[in-house]
Amino acid sequence: MNIREVLEKKEKEFLSPRAQLSENSKGRKIFVKQCPIRTEFQRDKDRIIHCKSFRRLSHKTQVFLAPKGDHYRTRLTHTLEVTQISRTVARALKLNEDLTEAIALGHDLGHTPFGHTGEGALTKCLQEIKDDYKGVPELFEHNKQSLRVVDYLEYEGKGLNLTWEVRDGILNHTGNNLPSTLEGQIVRIADRVAYINHDIDDAIRAKMVKEKDLPDKSVKILGKHHGVRINNMVFNMIEASKDSKQIKLSNEFTKAMDELRNFLFEKVYINSAAKTEEPKAKKVIEMLFFYYLNNLDEMPQEFQTDKRAELPIKICDYVAGMTDRYALNKFKDFFMPRVWMA
Repeated sequence: MNIREVLEKKEKEFLSPRAQLSENSKGRKIFVKQCPIRTEFQRDKDRIIHCKSFRRLSHKTQVFLAPKGDHYRTRLTHTLEVTQISRTVARALKLNEDLTEAIALGHDLGHTPFGHTGEGALTKCLQEIKDDYKGVPELFEHNKQSLRVVDYLEYEGKGLNLTWEVRDGILNHTGNNLPSTLEGQIVRIADRVAYINHDIDDAIRAKMVKEKDLPDKSVKILGKHHGVRINNMVFNMIEASKDSKQIKLSNEFTKAMDELRNFLFEKVYINSAAKTEEPKAKKVIEMLFFYYLNNLDEMPQEFQTDKRAELPIKICDYVAGMTDRYALNKFKDFFMPRVWMA
């Protein structure tokens, strides 16, 4: 037996009957010979970590746009926090840790610069041109874009050729449909556990809220401090899911988490001081989109197309893939006057 076969054998011996075994994967769109060392899901982890889209997450906004400080979350640190929470739960439930980790690492690869502000700006752009460009989607959705990244955009258009289970988990980490695997369902909940808690932590660091401002009922159930809340939510997810057909939190914890999320929308996500620059960020994305719409040759060759119907999608691909600073630099190049010597 080679090393991969030994690992697959160990999966069958150790993992829960509910786990997705590597050897039972539905496979890849394009057949590739199996690795003698790594399982299929281990290969997917490696492909994601080594791709350019993953590296760019370090310079994409999570919530706080251009904060003055080195300790605020970025889209990359958010991804790593989701990954660690997900792995802990998967290990405790004897589910496939490698699959869980691959989904978590890839779930936000399609996110725009400037966080959800960028996502909303691209949606607005698509809606404005829908009558002129038939067939374009009315919404830009980062989960669908993440799948597009791994299927088509990475490796100069070849994609990462990931397994069906990882692709399913990436697509359905948010939205109306549950992932088909329990491993994917772990990531779906861990994503919320991570961002709710680290956004509170960042808001406290920014002196926008204080711990005493948090809803009393939620604090009593989930815990007063950042680490305590995450620990309690992880334990609750494990306990609520161990005899269930799906991954979940208890009703009590779900309601408490939703209350914290509503608190964040009221105090942080909508009208806080951290959001004062968002209209400018939104304008940057919108102006870049329409500039490229009229100046296709300014985009790299791989994003250009002769098919009119594909043009808005190609522009979304390019703009969504930008980091915050790259988008700002492009904006300066196109719209800000430059100093010149007579």
